[in-house]
Amino acid sequence: MDAPGPDEVALELDCRDLLCPMPVIELARRLSDVAVGELLAVVARDPAARVDVPAWCRMRGQEWVRQDTAEDGAPRYVVRRLS
Repeated sequence: MDAPGPDEVALELDCRDLLCPMPVIELARRLSDVAVGELLAVVARDPAARVDVPAWCRMRGQEWVRQDTAEDGAPRYVVRRLS
């Protein structure tokens, strides 16, 4: 199986039904499931995730990449693992 490209999400976490702080806790728990340099996405409807995920990246030394939209229209927050 080929590794994902640099802008391709390697792992997407379905946190649609989780409330703050659970999407960020899931992000922290699953970060090691992707290789350094790969992207991980958190799909979360909780409005707090919009602020929490970039803040978590700053605090943990990971790269906040972008916010986009999952196929069903739910907000998706993309992070690159740096360490």
